[in-house]
Amino acid sequence: MEKMKVGIIGCGNISQAYFNASKTFRMIEVVACADINMEVAKAKATENNVEALTVDKLLARKDIEAVINLTIPAVHAEIDMKILNAGKHVHSEKPLGVDLAEGQKVLDLAKKKKLRVGCAPDTFLGAGGQTCRKVIEDGWIGRPVSGTAFMLAGGPEAWHPNPGFFYQKGGGPMLDMGPYYITALVNLLGPVKKVCAMTSRAWEKRFAGCKEHFGEMLPVSVSTHNAGVLEFESGAIITVTVSFDVKGGHGHSHPIEIYGTEGSLAVPDPNTFGGPVKIKRAGQDWKEIPLTHSYDKNMRSIGLADLVCGVAGKRDHRCNGDMALHVLEVMLAFDEASKSGKHYTVKTKCKQPAPLPTGLHEGLLD
Repeated sequence: MEKMKVGIIGCGNISQAYFNASKTFRMIEVVACADINMEVAKAKATENNVEALTVDKLLARKDIEAVINLTIPAVHAEIDMKILNAGKHVHSEKPLGVDLAEGQKVLDLAKKKKLRVGCAPDTFLGAGGQTCRKVIEDGWIGRPVSGTAFMLAGGPEAWHPNPGFFYQKGGGPMLDMGPYYITALVNLLGPVKKVCAMTSRAWEKRFAGCKEHFGEMLPVSVSTHNAGVLEFESGAIITVTVSFDVKGGHGHSHPIEIYGTEGSLAVPDPNTFGGPVKIKRAGQDWKEIPLTHSYDKNMRSIGLADLVCGVAGKRDHRCNGDMALHVLEVMLAFDEASKSGKHYTVKTKCKQPAPLPTGLHEGLLD
């Protein structure tokens, strides 16, 4: 398979992880980067031996066939559409959009242009997520019937150099961290059918502790605590809490637990690629099991690599737009259900992504 040349738009905090991991995959090569701040783009280009370009010049390069969109959430859909209109495949950071209409516009344009849309997170393609998928499909815990998922933190304003956007539309713990948890659950259990939830926010303003904005009071316009229950098409019922309002820590030792008819599964942090993966049966303690799959280190860009393999092999790619739109609707449903006081029936549909094969050589996905 020939390497597909790739550009990156957005050279912020997360970009180096993409630059680093992209070197693992034999089917992609990052050749250029762009940012609204040209000095930032130049610095990142020098660090990674690629070309620094303006956004327009990057999109005009005919040899670049795919672009990774690492801009802030508020402009994800806008930049995705610019990339698609330039005739290139796109893999976007999460979320796909700040509302469902935005996300749908991106998918509609991609369909019209006969191009692919991918979206983070791709962490579920790591060794931890894929081992958990195999555990369930091989029947180690029986039929999954219930579970829990907790992301409880104090918020990123203490350390992130640009924390303000986390508390505006497109931000909040659900759209920032929720994609990892909801996507991990869709990978393990399939699509969601219904949501019931309650949401709140503990503070109307947040104190910025980072050195770049120290002492600023950041206005909050989004929910910062989300508690709900998801009913999956498979019948499983999962309790989910995603919060930036937990300042004192918590006692939940496993980010996600799945309870089956024959045992329980502890899923590793879905914002990572590795383990540990643990199993528990009646009368036994939790037991860590070996990882069955490759890619246990930070492999951000594996989603784009899989998209490129999908194009070459004429197969579906796993971090696809349909799943990203479904996850977006599920996340937005927490506020909708809270406001209405009623169960929210999820309208979007997606397939459970295909599991990765075992025994892959490093740099390959098929």
